[in-house]
Amino acid sequence: MPQIRKGQAPAALLREAFHERFMQSFVDPAFRREDEALARLESLAWDAYQEGRKAPQTRKAGDEFADPTYDLSVEWLQTRDRLRQAQAAWKDPASPSRVLLICGSSRNDGTCPGEISKSWRLLNTAKSTLEEAGLTPDVLDLSLLTSSYKLHIHPCKGCVSTAMPLCHWPCSCYPNHSLGQTGDWMADIYERWAAAHAVIILTPVYWYQSPSPLKLMIDRLVCADGGNPDPTTTHGKKPEEAKALEMKGWDYPKHLAGRAYGLVVHGDVAGIEGTRRGLSDWLDWMGLIDAGSQARLDRYIGYYEPYATSHDTLDADHALMEEVRNVAKAVAHAVGELRAGKLSQPDKGLPRPRPK
Repeated sequence: MPQIRKGQAPAALLREAFHERFMQSFVDPAFRREDEALARLESLAWDAYQEGRKAPQTRKAGDEFADPTYDLSVEWLQTRDRLRQAQAAWKDPASPSRVLLICGSSRNDGTCPGEISKSWRLLNTAKSTLEEAGLTPDVLDLSLLTSSYKLHIHPCKGCVSTAMPLCHWPCSCYPNHSLGQTGDWMADIYERWAAAHAVIILTPVYWYQSPSPLKLMIDRLVCADGGNPDPTTTHGKKPEEAKALEMKGWDYPKHLAGRAYGLVVHGDVAGIEGTRRGLSDWLDWMGLIDAGSQARLDRYIGYYEPYATSHDTLDADHALMEEVRNVAKAVAHAVGELRAGKLSQPDKGLPRPRPK
């Protein structure tokens, strides 16, 4: 049995430090009239923190799980049920063909910049092309993380690096009410990925890499690639049970395999090819199917030109807009062939000698 390594976790916060963090959300002087009420709420939050009440609302798992008596989070069960419904709609031949359009930019005209992103403009070009082809676009604008009240994609905790079965599908790390880690957008995002017949990611490059909202989503989708759909098999997050399960043999189920994808990556100096390749490799590994070479696009907008005129540069680049339309057209064509069972997948069914 592999050894469980310990010794990194910090000590619990002392009461004074907890108070300081709790009150960070209430520095507006308008809250001072409710200081007594806040003190009562803080006391309740302190109790939850001390007792580690991660999931305060639970119910018995029931017969469909390995341990019917285990207390499962009601919120996790609700997310799981929505994923099941989305997956059923995805499989239904009569359902509309859905394409998830993801804007990877961190900015919009409601954030500090006060101006829309170029990714958003490219996304809307792809959206209108898909609509003309009779598909149903579902727009996921990740810039809402920077402009919406208490909306979060909390960081991945790396459960899979302890043992794959410890990473639950969907993720059970959040919400964690005892730590105030709530408002997690991924519960909705998992459902939208599951319902999609294809995904198109349109993103800028920030410092040679994907923008942080996009990377947060990518990391949290690790549970879609090999994740455990039954948290009762590990009784929550017990590493010794998860390690034992993986050592017995784990099949690493690919929960989102079989969807098509396209990519549009843009930048102004460097990093577009590496980012596009990284995204392609990630989607390939999850079992998604690229829609052809014209569906994987990387382009510069205003190479070494001023940021201030970049939208004007995009206005003049008619070829780029046509290339984005081709990405959408290729994805639309791939979805049609996939759903008709005509899209060739030469490696479909081949077992991986090194599953992970």
